[in-house]
Amino acid sequence: MAPIGTLYGPMPNFRNYKPRVVAQFLGLELNTTPNFSFGVDNKTPEYLAKFPSGKVPTFEGAKGINLSDSSAIAYYVASQAGSDSPLLGRTAEETAEILQFILFAEADLMPAVAGAIYPILGFMPFVKPAHQHSEEQCFRFLGVLNSLLVDKTFLVGERITVADVIVACDLITVYQLYLTSEDRKKYRNLTRYFKTIVNQPAFKAVVGEVVLCTERIKPAAPVNKKAEKKAEKKPVEQPKKAEKKVEKEVEEEEEEPKPKPKSKLDLLPPPKMIFDDWKRFYSNNNTKPDAMNWLWENYDDEGYSFWKVEYKYNNELTKLFMTNNLIGGFFSRLERARKYAFGSLLTLGKDDDNMIWGYFIVRGKEVPEEVTDAADYESFNWSPADHKDPKTRAEIEDCFAWEGPNLPRECYDGKTFK
Repeated sequence: MAPIGTLYGPMPNFRNYKPRVVAQFLGLELNTTPNFSFGVDNKTPEYLAKFPSGKVPTFEGAKGINLSDSSAIAYYVASQAGSDSPLLGRTAEETAEILQFILFAEADLMPAVAGAIYPILGFMPFVKPAHQHSEEQCFRFLGVLNSLLVDKTFLVGERITVADVIVACDLITVYQLYLTSEDRKKYRNLTRYFKTIVNQPAFKAVVGEVVLCTERIKPAAPVNKKAEKKAEKKPVEQPKKAEKKVEKEVEEEEEEPKPKPKSKLDLLPPPKMIFDDWKRFYSNNNTKPDAMNWLWENYDDEGYSFWKVEYKYNNELTKLFMTNNLIGGFFSRLERARKYAFGSLLTLGKDDDNMIWGYFIVRGKEVPEEVTDAADYESFNWSPADHKDPKTRAEIEDCFAWEGPNLPRECYDGKTFK
């Protein structure tokens, strides 16, 4: 059987899973784009001609249809097995129920889930009253599903439908990050249902094993560096001289341990360019041309390296101010790297169509542990950048200046780590 069409978008994404799981259930061939680069591939004239919104995932059907909503794509794929597709309703009533649950998941459940989880992940500002309201709504909607599933195996009828695939995909983040074993006891029917769906062979073939939450994610606490430094510098207490005679073995003193370097980067040969000098010059002068001229004249290629940084999940970003707050949350978790890194991450684009993009300079030739240990590090792609390449150098200059023709998109705002 020929492919029914092509699904465009990053592969590891709960929205992308929906049509792929449906196709797997039905044995339909669906082309995918494993190397899809959000913010690049969905901005080309060819892409925008087919999908003017620029959203992902999107679908280009073999029959000429173009779709840009994950649930609509999943429903369409389900229909390609014919009028008697096992994932669609067998009656008008079942079809209406399927649509009811799809719309419930997208219009009610997912906004509440996003409001409860995204602020903790740093995707949205953490405002306690708003977060509490979203959490209450999330639990309320989970309770609705739990009640409906008291005596049902599936949402509609006696077999899996496309509604089950869509709802289960939307619940993945909740079960992976938020509902602990104690929470799951409150939603026994829903948990039994969720396990049933995600353990179907067709579902596991696409998504893999869904590991349930053991501890609910929490907002990362700021690191108290002063306390850490104080603890590091605290001298080892020396034993007092004995006033009375004691046995010889008791009088033996342990050798004081030698102080360890705070970072392996401190063991590198001294660089020719002093990082603090660059940061000070950048802060006190115009970026272009003054600061950038200083950087290119003084840059130490042996002591530092450039890295291009791009957010992996740009397709999940919504409001511009939320995206910028996400950058701020990431930078707050990079405090350990303050001495060893400098960079700018920019919020580019517009509401509901934006991206995070930028460049960093780091001490040494690899991304240091002080950066990779940050909680949000895995959410970004870090790729080495050749500052000697004219195109890359122009991008770096515009990035650090927050403006210029070499930015991928228009700059809304940004943050500089220094």
